[in-house]
Amino acid sequence: MGEKLLHEKTSLDDKREFVRHLLDDVHALEYLLENGLFEDDVVRIGAEQEICLVDSNFQPAPVNMELLDMLGDDHFTTELASYNIELNLDPLAFTGECLSKTESLLKSNMAVVRKKAAMLKTAPLLAGILPTIGKREVGQDFLTPIPRYFALNNRLKSDKGGDFSLKIRGADEFFLDHDTVMFEACNTSFQLHLQIPSKDFIASYNWAQAISGPVLSVSCNSPLLMGRELWKETRIALFQQSLDTRKSSYALVDQSPRVGFGEQWETGTLADIFKRSISTHNILLTKDIATGSLEQIGAGEAPGLDALRLHNGTVYRWNRPCYGVGGGKPHLRIENRYIPAGPSIPDQVANFAFWIGLMAGRPAKFDDMASQMDFKAAKSNFIKAARYGKESLFSWCGELMPAKKLLRNHLLPIAHLGLQKRGISDADREHYLGIIEKRLSGSSPDQWQIRNYRKLLSETKTGPALKALTRAMIENQTTGKSLQEWPEITSTALGEQGMQIKDLMSTRLIKAAPEDFLNMAEALMQWNDIHHLPIENKNGELVGLLSWSMLEDLRDSYSFSTTTVGEVMIENPVSVSPETTLEEVRRLIDTHQIGCLPVCSQGVLIGILSKRDLS
Repeated sequence: MGEKLLHEKTSLDDKREFVRHLLDDVHALEYLLENGLFEDDVVRIGAEQEICLVDSNFQPAPVNMELLDMLGDDHFTTELASYNIELNLDPLAFTGECLSKTESLLKSNMAVVRKKAAMLKTAPLLAGILPTIGKREVGQDFLTPIPRYFALNNRLKSDKGGDFSLKIRGADEFFLDHDTVMFEACNTSFQLHLQIPSKDFIASYNWAQAISGPVLSVSCNSPLLMGRELWKETRIALFQQSLDTRKSSYALVDQSPRVGFGEQWETGTLADIFKRSISTHNILLTKDIATGSLEQIGAGEAPGLDALRLHNGTVYRWNRPCYGVGGGKPHLRIENRYIPAGPSIPDQVANFAFWIGLMAGRPAKFDDMASQMDFKAAKSNFIKAARYGKESLFSWCGELMPAKKLLRNHLLPIAHLGLQKRGISDADREHYLGIIEKRLSGSSPDQWQIRNYRKLLSETKTGPALKALTRAMIENQTTGKSLQEWPEITSTALGEQGMQIKDLMSTRLIKAAPEDFLNMAEALMQWNDIHHLPIENKNGELVGLLSWSMLEDLRDSYSFSTTTVGEVMIENPVSVSPETTLEEVRRLIDTHQIGCLPVCSQGVLIGILSKRDLS
């Protein structure tokens, strides 16, 4: 989505012209493939680093435009959310010390970001999902103010024809309807690029699909979303659902998602992959194209395939086939999009080393994946990895195998051989694949987060726990050490500076309805040791409040078994939003002489804060 001049609404003539260019691009690609015109005599690697920005209170900091101006470097660019930026590394030849060079480039660039961000009282963080991101930060107000992002958001909403539904189940559950695509911005990744010889593209792509589950299983780093423990790599479910424009129906109809793994092993050529993609995914955006691809070929130039690349950029495969032009020569790449950002730069490069080592070391028997493995097994392995990480049980070539066994006994040896085949230095190979090996016997990134988060929750509430986790991640990343060297989190002390009600409110709510009887309300308060009971109507709206002191006052005058809550409750109680400061909460409690405040978002009760929570 690097294009700046895009159109979400076009005239019939504009669309007709874009479609003409799109079809011509497919023909041009076929011409390049048939005539062997690709740069196939060199293999390069590249990467895109997505970065979160957080303020001094460890909340998302919407300052990407200001920071990019300060950086003044074309290697950095915007992302969908105003609290994210992206770093694009220059490609390196896949040989020698390219892995340690990648680590060095990432560290030097992150040091520059850290220095510039500090001037904005902001810090960069590498995380699959920023722990402190909240419902407010996925609103349209946090969309980066660039037309192409608004165009994408509006077109996807239009295609959906309603709100996006998020339903993710893990140790906790996350059910929410949302009216923008901004939940996609919760996901930050470390996207890997590998140049592929044109004649080997299909075999390489299918192998990339097959190894996706195992590679992801040991790379998971996104187990939390808004304080909920969900999948080991929650990004996988969240990204698909946040951009899912498919419509529900009473009929059972097959529909291809815009974010997905695919439906079959690929056959034919790269042109056939794109033909299938165009056949199943409508055109979201168009652009003006000055010179068509066939004209460029006629003039002896490498065609840009601008229309095809734009369409391909709006189909979010976890392994994305890519066409590009560098130095006047066309080339093909596979973009690995499922690896999360973080937990550290060395860990990310280890993930990179494992993936490209496997890609380079592919055994000959896997040149034809269909003869070795059913596609549904590979797809199922990918979902298992996202759910369960290195605790997954995979189906591999007809055999059920624990992830640790598959990786240690089968895939790591292939990765070692692949890196040796490409001439990677022994020091780099042993160092980075050694990090992967240590994860198998020690903690994986998702396990470190969950273990420390649960410990923090035993000492404090959700908000402060998430902030303490975020602070520890930032501090550990600045050391340059891999996760295996990170200490456990020992301090939760954050102070009240910048605290908001959402940081301290209780979200595990016990509620009653207006038609409930007082004896039921009394029992609910007794059983759950609470002194305030919010009252909701059938639409889930807060309509009243009942307190234990009220029950004591009513006991001699009312029959608890025949009087309903609605007859005696406080109607339309004073409430606040989750962003309210603690100072304002204390003022309201003192002014109204009340013991608690319900917390509402868009009329829906999401929490409650009592005097006890403020002590």
